[in-house]
Amino acid sequence: MDIHNGSLYWPTTYPEQGPRKVPERLDSYDVIIVGGGMSGSLSALALVEAGLSVAILDKRQMATGSTMANTGLLQYSNDIMLHELIDQIGERDAVRFYKLCFESVKNLEKLAKRLPISPNYIVRPSICYASTEEDVEKIKVEYETLKKYDFPCAYWGQEEISDNMPFSKAAALVTYEDAEVNPYKFVHGVLDLVEEKGGHLFEFVEVNDVITEEESVSIRTSAGEFTAKNIVYTSGYETVPVGKRIGSDINRSFAIVTKPISNFNDWYKQSMIWETKRPYLYIRTTPEGRIIAGGLDENIKYAPQSLVYIDERAEKLSKQLQELFPNYQIEYDSSYGATFGESIDNLPFIGQHPTKDRHYYLLGYGGNGTVYSMLGSHILRDLILCGDHPDANLVTLDRKYGVK
Repeated sequence: MDIHNGSLYWPTTYPEQGPRKVPERLDSYDVIIVGGGMSGSLSALALVEAGLSVAILDKRQMATGSTMANTGLLQYSNDIMLHELIDQIGERDAVRFYKLCFESVKNLEKLAKRLPISPNYIVRPSICYASTEEDVEKIKVEYETLKKYDFPCAYWGQEEISDNMPFSKAAALVTYEDAEVNPYKFVHGVLDLVEEKGGHLFEFVEVNDVITEEESVSIRTSAGEFTAKNIVYTSGYETVPVGKRIGSDINRSFAIVTKPISNFNDWYKQSMIWETKRPYLYIRTTPEGRIIAGGLDENIKYAPQSLVYIDERAEKLSKQLQELFPNYQIEYDSSYGATFGESIDNLPFIGQHPTKDRHYYLLGYGGNGTVYSMLGSHILRDLILCGDHPDANLVTLDRKYGVK
């Protein structure tokens, strides 16, 4: 499956990494993880730090799948607003899920400080503006809901937006204590930490089949057979070797990265920006003074093959960005299209397979995938170690739109 195509930016920010040294495999592992991206690396770290023997298998070089196309916006807000999620799953569960996302952003920050390389983790506010006049009420309701449950946020009217940004909109929700990160460097740093703590990383190993034995799983791969007590699928938007995602929608999105801008003096704290309409435009800056803008989602499963088409979409994104920032000289030198997944009910897939013992999943579908990866790594650790986690029911696979 083609995950991305075009000129990717993140690999230019970190020296090219050669294949990792192949470790001497164990006869059996406590956990084998399929997929060496954000979810796989975070899960491996949580498990290896809990004292388990862990191996990651990836059919590519690790961190070269969806990680390289991840735009690195970390927010406690989700594609579905809190007041909408309350209508969907009830007040207690919806608020708890948002609290977990908030905690996960904090945990990502703590981890970023521990990594052997800097992942350029920077705490930022986020601005979600009303795309139309009709969406102003939605912004107001969401602000009131977030404030009710003590989430750090503010409501801006048109005057406040104009005072703080080079554009004007009718209303905006500002959320605080979000962050931006270089996801490529972050995952490499986590993988380095996993290796340091004894985890085994096997690159260019494709899983062909998984056989469930009485007390273990036998994993048939392109490099022979691996054995483990448990298996965790963190394969992102790829087809999972076992199980079927019945509540997912695989699409593709586009992004550009501009040439450096001289200054952002009129851009409030270089906030991350998104909007109420769907699909939405999303924007952030980088430490090098660039702007990353993404959007123009399409209901097509595969990354675009035509570089001409990618450039056409990039031009459209560039024009949208220029409309918001008329005083900036917008020129891009990176543009790409990439696959991404969304769940029908706007929640990630995290937990044990409903009918298969020792099979676990962490599929962080949605615009908040990195936050879901952190959240899910803690849930899976406790499920594997203790057989339970107090919040596992919120994201269980055994739901109407889950994994079967």
